[in-house]
Amino acid sequence: MAQVLIQDVAEDTVARLKDRASHHGRSLQQELRLILEEAARQNSAESWEAIHQFRRRLQESGRVFSDSADLLREDRER
Repeated sequence: MAQVLIQDVAEDTVARLKDRASHHGRSLQQELRLILEEAARQNSAESWEAIHQFRRRLQESGRVFSDSADLLREDRER
């Protein structure tokens, strides 16, 4: 199996990852391995589909969203 070394990770990031691992009952190494495996499995189409599903759930709950392009255009025209 390959090994990967990541240097210069911010201390607060490591602390949050350790908390996440502890919450899931795993070691930091196990948690990081699972995060990397999941990220490597997803392709961009799957990621966009997950985003669209999340947005649909929010909209079904009654939330209204503006098109950010329209908001940026309005801001530039001021």
